[in-house]
Amino acid sequence: MTAETPDPSLWIKSGRSAQNNNCVEMRRASNVEVRDTKQRGHGPTLQLDRGAFAAWVAGAKSGELDHLLSE
Repeated sequence: MTAETPDPSLWIKSGRSAQNNNCVEMRRASNVEVRDTKQRGHGPTLQLDRGAFAAWVAGAKSGELDHLLSE
């Protein structure tokens, strides 16, 4: 791990996130864990195996999930 590469076991959130805690955080444990920042570590976590997380990221990048943004 270099100075530019964060420790994957630490909770991280996107650099594009607003500072109002209206986002999610992620970390890698045995699975990839995702949680709501507003819960401040007291809420549930969504746990995805690495394959499922990779598919989720690929779907988001390709626009597959864009329909979830429409009202």
